[in-house]
Amino acid sequence: MMEWTDRHCRHFHRLLTRHARLYTVMITSGALRHGDVPKHLDFDHDGEQPVALQLGGSEPDELALAARLGAQWGYDEINLNCGCPSERVQKGAFGACLMNEPRTVADGVKAMRDAVDIPVTVKHRIGVDRTESYDFVRDFVGTVSEAGCEVFIVHARNAWLQGLSPKENREIPPLRYEVVHRLKRDFPQLTIVINGGLVGLDAIEAQLPHVDGAMIGRDAYHHPWGMASWDACFFGDAHPVPEREAVEAQMVRYMEAQQAAGVPWAHVARHMLGLWNGEPGARRWRQVWSDHRLKAESPATVARLADEARRAARPTLTMEATP
Repeated sequence: MMEWTDRHCRHFHRLLTRHARLYTVMITSGALRHGDVPKHLDFDHDGEQPVALQLGGSEPDELALAARLGAQWGYDEINLNCGCPSERVQKGAFGACLMNEPRTVADGVKAMRDAVDIPVTVKHRIGVDRTESYDFVRDFVGTVSEAGCEVFIVHARNAWLQGLSPKENREIPPLRYEVVHRLKRDFPQLTIVINGGLVGLDAIEAQLPHVDGAMIGRDAYHHPWGMASWDACFFGDAHPVPEREAVEAQMVRYMEAQQAAGVPWAHVARHMLGLWNGEPGARRWRQVWSDHRLKAESPATVARLADEARRAARPTLTMEATP
């Protein structure tokens, strides 16, 4: 979800679910050590929490510093990414590469746990390349858990480090949910969260008898309205579900505030383009919000034009008069 789940995206998603935990994009420990910390870590404490800081890295000292900064900035969790298969992270010797070095991961986890009081969790795959041995992922989880990690978010595919793009790595290696279920059986004391290929409420509910939770990525991004039902279904919160129009109106106000602070509204609007997916007129609505010719207009003006286009594109039902 690189470049997707930024703070503007998380603000939008928090309007749809009050309780689901949100995650940042992966931020490398080196970027926090040498880069612009406020740029990487700033977020809306009132409008995003609970939110986890996702880190990439392998050096225990750097990870400890990054975790400490995350805790100071107010994040609720530090998550170490051991599942990303991109060439960029391979060159940096982190991401999915780290599954081949469970002892290194354990050292990093221990360093972060010693540095902060908030939870330190790990996201990983079920294997690397063509190796499909259950023992591989079992031993990885066992070794890292000995360092104090109690929560593992498991993408139920292997990461093929050679020959596949990151996109292909999300589609070609087969999903093997049964491996994640077996991890939960073998490590009942740990929190095991399943990830990968889950689309829609029914798919999530089908997994919960076997694991402790589910992480949803691209389906939540492209079909965000599904999140509006999560609080009632999974958290027992029966607060009224907002209307889509009301969510859009809140985002327009947020865009106006961001624009006043120097952030072009289009940087925010791109994250909500799936709001009306599946509804009549959704395509025309997206086209208006994506129209580069409208960038000089105010968010309120674009919202009005988009609403008009959506309503005009809806089918009209008529009844023929009978003689």
